[in-house]
Amino acid sequence: MKALTNVDLFKTPLVLRITAFVLISITFFYLGRHWSSNGYQQLIFFSSAPQKAVAVSPNLGKSFNITALIAQNQSQTLPDKTLSLAPLPPPTTDHSLPIVQSSQSDTNRTFGIIDSDGRMSDDFEVGEFDPEVVENWGNETGVESGEKDIRVRVKRFELCPESMREYIPCLDNVYAIKRLNSTERGEKYERHCPEEGKGLNCLVPPPKGYRQPIPWPRSRDEVWYNNVPHSRLVEDKGGQNWISKEKDKFKFPGGGTQFIHGADQYLDQINKMVPDIAFGSHTRVVLDVGCGVASFGAYLLSRNVLTISIAPKDVHENQIQFALERGVPAMVAALATHRLLYPSQAFEIIHCSRCRINWTRDDGILLLEVNRMLRAGGYFAWAAQPVYKHEQILEEQWEEMLKLTTRLCWALVKKEGYIAIWQKPFNNSCYLSREAGIKPPLCDPNDDPDNVWYVDLKACITQIPEDGYGANVTKWPARLHTPPDRLQSIQMDAYMSRKELFKAESKYWAETIAGYIRAWHWKKFKLRNVLDMRAVFGGFAAALIDQGFDCWVLNVVPVSGPNTLPVIYDRGLLGVMHDWCEPFDTYPRTYDFLHAAGLFSIERKRCNISTIMLEMDRILRPGGRAYIRDSVNVMDELQETAKAMGWHVALHDTSEGPHASYRILTCEKRLLRP
Repeated sequence: MKALTNVDLFKTPLVLRITAFVLISITFFYLGRHWSSNGYQQLIFFSSAPQKAVAVSPNLGKSFNITALIAQNQSQTLPDKTLSLAPLPPPTTDHSLPIVQSSQSDTNRTFGIIDSDGRMSDDFEVGEFDPEVVENWGNETGVESGEKDIRVRVKRFELCPESMREYIPCLDNVYAIKRLNSTERGEKYERHCPEEGKGLNCLVPPPKGYRQPIPWPRSRDEVWYNNVPHSRLVEDKGGQNWISKEKDKFKFPGGGTQFIHGADQYLDQINKMVPDIAFGSHTRVVLDVGCGVASFGAYLLSRNVLTISIAPKDVHENQIQFALERGVPAMVAALATHRLLYPSQAFEIIHCSRCRINWTRDDGILLLEVNRMLRAGGYFAWAAQPVYKHEQILEEQWEEMLKLTTRLCWALVKKEGYIAIWQKPFNNSCYLSREAGIKPPLCDPNDDPDNVWYVDLKACITQIPEDGYGANVTKWPARLHTPPDRLQSIQMDAYMSRKELFKAESKYWAETIAGYIRAWHWKKFKLRNVLDMRAVFGGFAAALIDQGFDCWVLNVVPVSGPNTLPVIYDRGLLGVMHDWCEPFDTYPRTYDFLHAAGLFSIERKRCNISTIMLEMDRILRPGGRAYIRDSVNVMDELQETAKAMGWHVALHDTSEGPHASYRILTCEKRLLRP
């Protein structure tokens, strides 16, 4: 073998590597000394300071606004997991840990906040809305953002005209209503949404003198006049003990057209007529049709009964607004030509007291809708003049009602005074034994009784499931956490047991709400009217009940996902179907709290985020809060849209840390003035 020459030696890989390493080391050494000499950008491992000396900060003698820095970068880590219809992993977060304040641009973390003495403290609470503090909004053309790296810019929204302070887009569409071919069946009281591009694009203002609503339970009996400044009901219904005006307040004595001596006495009478009704045990969920100011539902709340009160926006257009201001569950809705937005077998009782509905028209199509929504074995309570007055036309109406209910296989359980109560059958045996050709017929077996979004009423009898689903519900309160039978009939993609998925969702929200209470002092929030915009099985609402919050939750099931409404009602909760790409059927300033988990990352594929956010602003009360839990991909646009609406926002981490794919955006709506 030939000996290596000097040239060959230097070409060997080992020598080349050693040479390269030496050159790189020398380069870094001189760079380090150069950087360390400029007095600011120091590399610690090349510091020229003596080893045992303390280097003087380059910021010596400078002052900084720490408050501004904290406000810009504040972020909190809370106990949380991302929720979806996929199975949830067991929680790993220690929920006893104190709240963590962090900056997304800084890896250093500190616990608590700095108090007025400059000391770290974890004793703090979210500020309450001060009705005396308002923001002068004006109708400017731009929006300023303190963030330099925001990828989305949203133009500042203007205030709507004063005339729109009670605007409900799909019910106040005058142009569409004028074009209707017929209005004789109440078509003008149904949804007629604005065309694409003509929807709400401004902020609905409150009435002059608007004040923070009176808290529950006082609000059941009185509300501020300036919040619902309409006295027509006082003039029309004052003699029936509905409502009265005293100085700067409306008062609600608790009466109604058929129960002028008070709702409590009326409810006692119903319970005595049919003891099996058992308010608060067998009966948990009720529908009140043509509810007036909802005193029937307001007084049922003290008996552990949730009542959804509905009425159209008609000549007494503000009755639902009064109900909501009182803190009572209510929606603007009309029995006209479309199904109501509630599932089959939803209610244990459906009540109508002088609701001015012709139940026998069109082969009983409206009463057949009641039959669809009434639980097997449920009751229909009717308090009206045909029940007790002996005038010829009224007696004829009573006879027509008796014939129709007989063909529906309803049993007249009790007739006493001015109240008649029928019971729906528990199974289909009566339906199947009727004579051939009798009307109304049975619905087609392929008809889905839970399909309600823009579905026409059908003059047919909805059959009861042969397996008893919907009828076999546990009594309250056990039914809140009992997986119902109808859970198995939900059409959804799930690769684990539906019962396990149900329990996992309940556990998830129980732990999350407990974290909210510790971290953000939720017990001090004035929560009464709550809307869960994507409810799934209603676990969020159930967690609020378990924590003892004195509030009610309307659980919305979006049309873009599986229809879980039957499960929500079987749990003893309230819910409704809705498409968030369209406006919601309620008055402005309805809710104290809006909750949206995983909503925007789904719906943004179908409509603009600003469309949904403007609707949220319309239905949220000044001083109200919105919590949005969603993907980081939508957070920039959500933040900027919220700021363009005048909301005060803060972005928070979940327990998975700043690199997780989800965030929590907390928002507070302020009272804006022109």
